[in-house]
Amino acid sequence: MTRVERARRRIEARIYQDAIGEPPGEKWKMLVPFFTEHGFAARVLRKRLGLPTPLNTTDRIVLEQAIFPHYSQDPAIKTMLFVGCGTYTAHYQRRFFPHKNFWTIEPDPAAARHGARQHIIAPLEELERHFPANHFDLIICNGVFGWGLDRHDQCEAAFAQCHSRLVNDGHFLFGWDDVARRTPVALETISSLARFRQYTFPALRTSRYVTDTPYRHTYAFYRK
Repeated sequence: MTRVERARRRIEARIYQDAIGEPPGEKWKMLVPFFTEHGFAARVLRKRLGLPTPLNTTDRIVLEQAIFPHYSQDPAIKTMLFVGCGTYTAHYQRRFFPHKNFWTIEPDPAAARHGARQHIIAPLEELERHFPANHFDLIICNGVFGWGLDRHDQCEAAFAQCHSRLVNDGHFLFGWDDVARRTPVALETISSLARFRQYTFPALRTSRYVTDTPYRHTYAFYRK
């Protein structure tokens, strides 16, 4: 296993601990990866400076190397929305979707600087206040369910508005950590999610892809 692969597994282990609600380790223990883990010091410095900080995890590699290129090259996808912003998403428009009409939405005002040039400060369940029906060709909602989108009523409203804001046959990508703490609502009980039809994503040859991560990050592909 290479240094990069070992570092990736260590990042994924820390994300898993956070996902299941384990308390963080003692601060002094973080000095060890600072000096020994490949890329750790650079990531810490970039985050402190508020700079784009790509996340080197298996699920992000699948997203950035398999999923994004497919959507980016699809000429039918012209207007798209990415839900949720952070230092690890700040490079998405520039690197992957420079020629798309790219929007982001995020309720935290402090995260706006990591969003697209066209950015909305609002939760996903208020999407209809900002965009007309049949507006987007693609909506990507990744890492939001269980990390802020937690109640049944929130989920019903969010997915219903994603459905109504998509054009007919538009794409909806839904990604979440499939561990108990981060699945606060049984997905099969969300009627608005059931409005979408499953779609076999060509690059992965499945409509639901579970990544090789301890937090079982899962991508589900839908069409309206």
